[in-house]
Amino acid sequence: MGCQREKVLCEGSKRCRREAWVQALCKLTGRRRAALLGVPALPMVPSPAQRAACRQTQHCTESRGTAACSVDNRVTRVAWLNRSSILYAGNDKWCLDPRVVLLANTKTQYSIQIHDVDVYDEGPYTCSVQTDNHPKTSRVHLIVQVSPKITEISSDISINEGGNVSLTCIATGRPDPTITWRHISPKAVGFISEDEYLEITGITREQSGEYECSASNDVAAPVVQRVKVTVNYPPYISDAKSTGVPVGQKGILMCEASAVPSADFQWYKDDKRLAEGQKGLKVENKAFFSRLTFFNVSEQDYGNYTCVASNQLGNTNASMILYEETTTALTPWKGPGAVHDGNSGAWRRGSCAWLLALPLAQLARQF
Repeated sequence: MGCQREKVLCEGSKRCRREAWVQALCKLTGRRRAALLGVPALPMVPSPAQRAACRQTQHCTESRGTAACSVDNRVTRVAWLNRSSILYAGNDKWCLDPRVVLLANTKTQYSIQIHDVDVYDEGPYTCSVQTDNHPKTSRVHLIVQVSPKITEISSDISINEGGNVSLTCIATGRPDPTITWRHISPKAVGFISEDEYLEITGITREQSGEYECSASNDVAAPVVQRVKVTVNYPPYISDAKSTGVPVGQKGILMCEASAVPSADFQWYKDDKRLAEGQKGLKVENKAFFSRLTFFNVSEQDYGNYTCVASNQLGNTNASMILYEETTTALTPWKGPGAVHDGNSGAWRRGSCAWLLALPLAQLARQF
C-alpha cells in the first residue's frame, strides 16, 4: 500500500516541521524502524496473538479489515503505519488510498479500517504512540484469506472406450485450496482423486458421466464445477425375441440395443431389406430400440428376420422368427347329461327323454 503523499508532506511542509514526532517517523530508515518495533507493545485489538484475519470474498466490496490499538491518558500522539508508509497521524490522513479510513481516535482506542481488502494489503501494520517519556509501537499482522476460485478446468470430452482420459482442475485461494475429483454416479463411492489432475486409463462405458471438481479451503463454501465425459462404444443388442402370431392378427418384433453414439437400425427378411412404408409394415426406430410392426399377418410374413444395429464404431445383428401361432379350441364331451351353453332348452329336454327311455328298455327284457 503506497502513500506518495507522505514523502511530499515530509519534504518542506510547515506542518511537518512543527510536528517533530511526525518528522521522526518520516526520517526512519527500514533498519531503524525495525529496531523501533522491538519496543514493548501496547495491548492490541482484536486478538491476543496480534494477528488479524480478513476474508476476501468474490464480492470485494463486502471485505474489510480492521486494526485497533488500545491507548490511555499517557498517550499524546498516535499514528498508523504500513511497512514504510504512514497511513494516519492522529486525525490526519497521509495516505491517498481512499479505501483506508479512520474508525476511532478516542482516549481509549485508535483504529483504522481497510475496505475492499486485496491480497496486496497483507502484511504488518504498526501502531506508534508518543508518551511523555518515549515512543512505543505495537504491530498487528493482517492476513488476507481468499475464498477458493476455479480458474481452469478441462472441457467436456468424448472418447472411445479403452482410451485414456486426463482431466485438470486449477484453483486459487488463500490458503491454497484442497482439490478433489469425484464421479457423479450411483455406483461411485467417495473421492477418486485428491489432486488437480485425474487420470483414467482404459476407460470403460461404466465410467462415463459427469466428474465433479471441488475446491475448498475453509474460508467459504467449496466451489464446484463439472466435466462431462462421454464414452463411445459399438452397439450391443440386449434383447431380440421370436414371436408367434395367428394369421390375420397384429404382430410385433422388437430389437433393443445400447450404443454411443446411438445405433441406426435396419431390418431384413432373409436377404431382403425391409423399407419404411412397405405395405402392411411399419418400422419405428428410437435411440435404443427398433420396432417392426405387422398390421395383418399373412402366411407370407412368417419366417426369419434379422435386426442390424450399427454406428461409426461397429455393428452387430440378431435373428428372430415370426411364426404362426395356432389356437386349438377344446370341444367339451357331450355325453349323457351334458349341457351345451350355446344351444336352447330343446337340447336339455331331448337328453332327459333319452335318459327316461333307458330304464324302460331294461324292464322290457325282463318280461
